[in-house]
Amino acid sequence: MAERTGVATSALRYWEDLGLIGSERTTGNQRRYERATIRRVSFIRAAQRVGLSLDEIGEALARLPESRTPTTADWARLSRSWRGRLDAQIRSIERLRDQLDSCIGCGCLSLGSCALSNPDDALAARGPGAVLLQPEADADR
Repeated sequence: MAERTGVATSALRYWEDLGLIGSERTTGNQRRYERATIRRVSFIRAAQRVGLSLDEIGEALARLPESRTPTTADWARLSRSWRGRLDAQIRSIERLRDQLDSCIGCGCLSLGSCALSNPDDALAARGPGAVLLQPEADADR
């Protein structure tokens, strides 16, 4: 499976531990995967690229049929639910692209006013300083 999908064996084992994929064991305790698992592995990789967490991926996979190989319609139904997230990521990347030249030219590296790390000064209400780098302050809010 690792060779066929390009996914590290450690990731496959971890995904199996999480219940995202399954395998059968041989008498020599080697893992054997069904052919349909290739699609699930591809789905997991695509979902990660979209930014889904492994928990979200598990929820999506739970909506797929276990008794048969998922169809194109099954996959399409799931991928449609990602459209909003993808659109938001595209807008964010476009904003980054459009502001990157001025940021590099500016050189301010200011967490308080940087248009990239703090768009529209959204963090001003959280106080001065590097609030993004203070996880204990985040826990208190």
